[in-house]
Amino acid sequence: MYQHKVNYYETDKMGITHHSNYIRWMEEARVDFLDKIGYSFAKLEADGIISPVVSVDCRYKKTTSFDDVIDIDVSILEFNGVKLTLAYQMFLGDKLVCDARSVHCFINDKGKPIRLNKEFPAFYDILTEKSSKVSKELLPKF
Repeated sequence: MYQHKVNYYETDKMGITHHSNYIRWMEEARVDFLDKIGYSFAKLEADGIISPVVSVDCRYKKTTSFDDVIDIDVSILEFNGVKLTLAYQMFLGDKLVCDARSVHCFINDKGKPIRLNKEFPAFYDILTEKSSKVSKELLPKF
C-alpha cells in the first residue's frame, strides 16, 4: 500500500484535489510497486527497458482535500508478456475515492517492443507471479 498526503498546491480554488493529480499519484504508486516487487524503475532503466503509458482510465468516486492521506493499492490486473495493466484503488480511510487503471507496454531505447520472457525472464517471472495472485473479482470493472 502506497500513501500520499495531499499537498496544498494539488487543490483547486474550491479546495478539492484537482483531478489531474490522481494520475500523478498513480505514477508514484507504480514506482513504489516496482520497488516493492524487487524491480525498481532505476533497474528498468539500467536494463534498457522503457515502459510508456499506453492508456489511463480514472473513475472518481469522492473528493479529497489538502492534508488528506490517500492509501493507494496497486495490483496487476493483466499481464500477457507484452502489455501490463495495473489497477489502482485509492482510499481516504475506508472510503473509495478513485478506481483507476493504467496500461503499459515495454520497449527498448530504439522504440522496438521487448519480449520480456526472452530478453528479461527474471522481470517476466516476477510480473507473471504477481499477476496470478490477483483476484479479478475484487478489481474495478471498466
